[in-house]
Amino acid sequence: MKATQAVAIARSIRITPRKVRLVIDLVRGKDVKVALGILANVNRAASPVVIKLIKSAAANAINNHEMEEAKLYVAEIYACDATRMKRFLPRAKGSASGLIKRASHITCVVKER
Repeated sequence: MKATQAVAIARSIRITPRKVRLVIDLVRGKDVKVALGILANVNRAASPVVIKLIKSAAANAINNHEMEEAKLYVAEIYACDATRMKRFLPRAKGSASGLIKRASHITCVVKER
């Protein structure tokens, strides 16, 4: 039986999920070629990571599941919270306040139209 979708996951990317979601919302539901074109012109830190992820999912579809490259589109793409690093920031009068450094798990699913 032929697979209907291909998945790629980028784990523990050191960009906050909120910033990643701003980028991935632009390409959800678009053809892979169109999505890569859009991301090439988006000036955000998450863009190179998302480009690499979509290319990986497309390569999985073509090489592992024998799908046609021209028919591929981004069916699902989402960012979840990964482990958070807790750090302390020095403050006035010898005190300290907490700082949470967030990371993301980004998942991309491509399907054939």
